[in-house]
Amino acid sequence: MQLNKSDKLSNVRYELRGRISDQADALISQGVDVIRLNIGNPGAFGFATTPAVQESLTRHAAACVPYSSTKGLPQARAAIAQYHRNLGLPNVCEEDIYTGNGVSELIQITLQAMLNPGDEVLVPSPDYPLWTAATTLAGGTPVHYICDEAADWCPDIADMRAKITPRTRAIVIINPNNPTGAVYTKDVLLQIAQLAREHKLALLADEIYDRLLFDDAVHVPIASLAPDLFCVTFNGISKSHQVCGYRAGWMVISGEKSHAQDYMAGVNTLASLRLCSNVTGQYAIIAALDDLEGPNVNLRPGGRLYEQRELVHRELNNIPGLSAVKSAGALYMFPKIDTARFNITSDEQFVLDFLREKHVLLSHGAGFNWAAPDHFRLVFLPPVDQLAQVMTRLRDFLASYKQ
Repeated sequence: MQLNKSDKLSNVRYELRGRISDQADALISQGVDVIRLNIGNPGAFGFATTPAVQESLTRHAAACVPYSSTKGLPQARAAIAQYHRNLGLPNVCEEDIYTGNGVSELIQITLQAMLNPGDEVLVPSPDYPLWTAATTLAGGTPVHYICDEAADWCPDIADMRAKITPRTRAIVIINPNNPTGAVYTKDVLLQIAQLAREHKLALLADEIYDRLLFDDAVHVPIASLAPDLFCVTFNGISKSHQVCGYRAGWMVISGEKSHAQDYMAGVNTLASLRLCSNVTGQYAIIAALDDLEGPNVNLRPGGRLYEQRELVHRELNNIPGLSAVKSAGALYMFPKIDTARFNITSDEQFVLDFLREKHVLLSHGAGFNWAAPDHFRLVFLPPVDQLAQVMTRLRDFLASYKQ
């Protein structure tokens, strides 16, 4: 008997670790030194976690750690609840917290528990593509609203409003944003909350980068602006404290919960199926939330992330045919390509050609559900000298590139 993949996977795409990444792996297996700028993985570029988190990981990794409860260690959930109460989230207690093996697992649990076939979810374009893939896998339909590059990549509220239908169940907000690095203003968030209020929609807030902010950017949790709305907020320490591999994330249910008891029972069922999340990672959460200042050294002038962002933004805008909005948060930039200048009709082909010729792996814009072939995402995690090499290679490549 031929064993085929399930039909439910037929429309699921996740290209950050797809065909282009496989091409990079093939080059590496041949001995080629490929600079991978496709995944936001700080540990791959020499970032170290804070001493407090490192001590916690070392101590608990050496112990015989039992399962935690399904939702997570009480002390971890207490720390998470306090963190979000300090940020102004309403009606939050330990019972509203679920730890997870990274935010990715919790996004999938949330959408599986929420959606029936044909239900719609408003998802930003560009998006972190797991949101689109997980919505599709759960039987729902992702409907992409536009984020406006001319408005520093903030959501287009009119476009959001136009795409709400009777089948819409929730609005996804990624803030600070991956892939654009945008940090949304309070006014924009209030308008999104009002849309959810008018149409009785849930808010799903991906805020994993809320502590990775540059310059004077201020992150406002949308749940803090909407105590009357049902909101699920996702966060974790993978990025802020550079421990991606420990898969230490969480979600917080806040706001008006009285009409969502059945949904929450579904979340409990799905969370129970995986027993619990990484317990060593949960202990690291406690240490990380007690050390929120430590990672900030990288975000200030003179710090690694700050200087790397500065270099990338400056050099991208000095390359003929490219432009980029400066990231206010997160680890990424989402530059625009002058497609007419380079005759580009496929952003995937552009990324592949650059990989094969210059041995640098980027992510194409279509992988983030951006419709036009005129953007790519770049991770600015490598040291400045390596990023300077990347910019030189990109300038040289584009000097003669025609698709």
